[in-house]
Amino acid sequence: MPQQPLLADRGFYLGPMFRRAADRHGAVFVTLDRPLDVNPSLGVDLTYRVLADVVEELSGRLWEAGVRPSEQVVVHKTDNVDIMLLTCAISRIGAVPALLSPGLSGPVVAQLLERLQQPWLITDRAKLEGPLKDVAGLVRHTLSVDDAPGAVPLEKFAGAEPPAPVRLHPREPSLITHSSGTTGVPKLAVHCPNTMWNRLVPQQAMGWPTRGETAALHMSFVHSRFYHLLGVLLHFGSPMVLITDPDPANVGPLLTRHRPGIVETHPNTFVLWEELADAPGAPLSRVRAYGSTFDAIHPRTVRRLLGASRRRTPWLIQLYGQSETGPVAFQWFTRRSAARADGRRVGIGIPGFTRLRVTDPDGRRALPGTTGRIEARTRGRIVTYLGAREQYERQLDGEWWQMGDMGYQSRLGTLHLIDREIDQIDAVHSNLEVEDTLMSRLEELREVVIVPGVDREPVPVVCVRGERPLDPERWREATAGLPAMAEPRQWRFEELPMTATWKVKRVEITRMLTESART
Repeated sequence: MPQQPLLADRGFYLGPMFRRAADRHGAVFVTLDRPLDVNPSLGVDLTYRVLADVVEELSGRLWEAGVRPSEQVVVHKTDNVDIMLLTCAISRIGAVPALLSPGLSGPVVAQLLERLQQPWLITDRAKLEGPLKDVAGLVRHTLSVDDAPGAVPLEKFAGAEPPAPVRLHPREPSLITHSSGTTGVPKLAVHCPNTMWNRLVPQQAMGWPTRGETAALHMSFVHSRFYHLLGVLLHFGSPMVLITDPDPANVGPLLTRHRPGIVETHPNTFVLWEELADAPGAPLSRVRAYGSTFDAIHPRTVRRLLGASRRRTPWLIQLYGQSETGPVAFQWFTRRSAARADGRRVGIGIPGFTRLRVTDPDGRRALPGTTGRIEARTRGRIVTYLGAREQYERQLDGEWWQMGDMGYQSRLGTLHLIDREIDQIDAVHSNLEVEDTLMSRLEELREVVIVPGVDREPVPVVCVRGERPLDPERWREATAGLPAMAEPRQWRFEELPMTATWKVKRVEITRMLTESART
């Protein structure tokens, strides 16, 4: 077992990550697909040492601006890698980063700012002239990474001496992220170093077999999973390719040049990257391990990704969990197991760290094979929901956290996911299972989502690659033997309401369909 990184009284601290990695692996490269907004002159070919210097220099600017330990600092700016560097810089001086997705709408950002305690805000011109133009009264001070009007540019404090690092107590709030918001306004999840440590250690153990491999990542920089994976990769000295633009036209040449052994992104991005399996230059040919974060991935996608690698035994690891818990279950796919993969099988609990159970309507443990509510017990659970403690308490049954999903366990304890509880449709046993079947039968599908219509009938919303219309005859053949559904509604993938991690907002689609029917 490798030694534990960044530990102090069983705490995982973001502030010293890059400096400690630079001291051990200083010259290891980190490649970006666009320059940093906080220092574009550095270009896109960097090293651990350069990024450690940037983090410390930014922490000096923030301290000179007046940010102090335990104060909340919101980072809400145009998507780029410097969201990560600002987060580490804020943490280095003992302040609490509150990370808001660049994709959130202005009214949602305003609601989340109201739950915070007059935080500092770090943003940019694009946000201040757009969704943030009416939130000035909700923050203490506004800092910008550029010359945004109405904000103090961070550049003003360039050259300030970085203070000594500040370490918070392991049970003190140290990071605030938000839930996906698939069912409404996101909730602010409060993390502390101790709960983050309990997520880091098992993920470090999972990363041991691929230590030192080049890692290509396209993940939300405001998602807690990103920082745990980052901690693992920095500890092992893995070269990194950090991607903000997931367009295959951008990603293909980048991966061809660097030949990563690790590729991790969100499941819907992997669907987009299926076309890289046959792309010029074979960009996925050296991949040893794929990582799929927190959501189930379509079996078709797993097979294509693993088939694209020329390594002898590539695998894909799927993590099931949520922002509030971290990963609570995992499973591995190989080429052989992917050929018969069940997309609803999400694996087992993480030995020594998480436990799973399924309960009936009375809260008792359900019998094996019986569908019920999925609950998890984990030491990595968040401390609370900021400004919504009662909602946090409602999801607890003693030490068990209600995941909001329906599923069942086999006799050996393997967890099978059926649907989100809120998404269930009486006429369909599992929307997710039907969607997996359709994705496997129709190669041209980019996405399919089954949602309840106006009369709770199952309505398939489909997205086809490119601009071509869905072939009605192929649809009829593909739906043979499946539950009766309404006629498919074809949308462009870009029209689907999605979260920062490309989760489809099914409740929002139902609302849109209902409004359309009324008008």
